[in-house]
Amino acid sequence: MNKDAMTTEVKQIDASSEVLAERRGSAGLITLNRPKALNALSLQMVRDLLSTLRAWRDDPQVQVVAIRGTNKIGRPGTPDSLFGGFCAGGDIRFFHQAALAGDAALEEFFTEEYTLNHLIQTYPKPYIAFMDGVVMGGGMGLCQGLALGAPGGKDEGAGRASPSARAQGARVRIVTERTKMAMPETNIGLFPDVGGGYFLSRCPGHVGEYLALTGEVIGADEAIDYGLADVKLEAAALPALWAELGATSFASATDADQWVASKFIANNSHPVCATDKIDAYFSLLRVKHIVDALEKSEDRWALRTAATLRKRSPLMLHVVLEQIRKARTMTLADDLRMERDMVYQCFHLRPGTESETVEGIRALAVDKDYKPQWKPARIEDVKPGMADAFFVSPWSAETHPLRDL
Repeated sequence: MNKDAMTTEVKQIDASSEVLAERRGSAGLITLNRPKALNALSLQMVRDLLSTLRAWRDDPQVQVVAIRGTNKIGRPGTPDSLFGGFCAGGDIRFFHQAALAGDAALEEFFTEEYTLNHLIQTYPKPYIAFMDGVVMGGGMGLCQGLALGAPGGKDEGAGRASPSARAQGARVRIVTERTKMAMPETNIGLFPDVGGGYFLSRCPGHVGEYLALTGEVIGADEAIDYGLADVKLEAAALPALWAELGATSFASATDADQWVASKFIANNSHPVCATDKIDAYFSLLRVKHIVDALEKSEDRWALRTAATLRKRSPLMLHVVLEQIRKARTMTLADDLRMERDMVYQCFHLRPGTESETVEGIRALAVDKDYKPQWKPARIEDVKPGMADAFFVSPWSAETHPLRDL
């Protein structure tokens, strides 16, 4: 990276905006700039990302898009201050406050975030995510989509073609030795949203159920094995790659596709990972069957996994298992519509402090007593059919907030 480029980037990181959008050559470069909150997404950040990506989608001068996060512990004035933290998800303290206040911004957040997820996952130009550091929850929604390779087809979303001008561009999800990836929503009485049903259900074997139910944190190698990332690079290589993106001229998005292929696809050969151990438990029919089998095992991993599940919301474990299995046969757009229904019910089926999600956030992030009072309290107390209400849509097909996906 040359000195001038470095100076420009450091100046931008000092800017007050939480989403920094820069045009450099043929590239549109996005930096999430809320490092003290681990780049957790606010409603304004979602709106800024939506407007930026829509503008660049339609801008013939932009041929490739890349996104990264900032790092609160980086050394100011050096390139490593710009990497090391991607996105920890949505701003859950905002969720808690808005839910208790009846703030309409909560509904707006999820509608607009899921619209953003669909736009990213069907983006018509090459899209490169620098998934360094923490990549969790809503941060995963900024990265997932088609696996690395040739540009794909259209998402069929209930018979409607993607609004993109062309089929999806090639994309690459870069992880490093510092990547910590998870969909940890069951820890706060929520479910893996932002299209989590879609991309987790397409992990090999029954890894999707395992990651969704436990919220387990995985590293770069597992992320690649599970199809949630494409390429592992040394974190130290990211600044130069970012600079190269901005310095390379692409005549078209197709040229950018070819650049992505030449850079990454040759190094994207990985053996099929073994999932037998996970499948033996997480293929079972019901949550209680899974936990019973884990607890009967003498395997240390199984017992630790059972203990983790015992800490999660028993009701939401049942909701999540149903979500992943329903989503396995859904299109992306249909999955996002289902998740929009589900998140509405998370806050409205039991309003206010009675919500499992509000209680989970209280225990984890507000009071920080780490003692959520789940209702029901035990997995054994969840009755058949209790999860069904979370999949009932409060809207008709014509009035659904994501009807246009």
